[in-house]
Amino acid sequence: MGAGEVIVPIVMFGVIFGIFYLFISARNRERLALIDKGADASIFYSKDRRVTPMWKVVIINLAFLLMGIGLGVLIAEGFVQGFGMDEDVAFPGVIFFMAGLGLFSGFYVTKRLSKDA
Repeated sequence: MGAGEVIVPIVMFGVIFGIFYLFISARNRERLALIDKGADASIFYSKDRRVTPMWKVVIINLAFLLMGIGLGVLIAEGFVQGFGMDEDVAFPGVIFFMAGLGLFSGFYVTKRLSKDA
């Protein structure tokens, strides 16, 4: 086992831990500053506005992403078979484009879902 195989998981764990730590500590400092100024920290928990549950947003975006990747593979194979394009160019290009298009459409569906809720 080389040094690279040991360092990569440690660095990945450190990056993920650092992101969560910064997110939580920044949120805590922000709320403490609001309380220090006398403002009510309940603005983070608005009860009057209905919000779409997070699990629905994740499921919708994941579904659109996977549908986009599947459609991208299908279209790329059509380009290779029908137009004789190089596989090394067609597959990554079309897959990434369709995955991005899937995430973009998932964003708009989620946006419309949160308006309706």
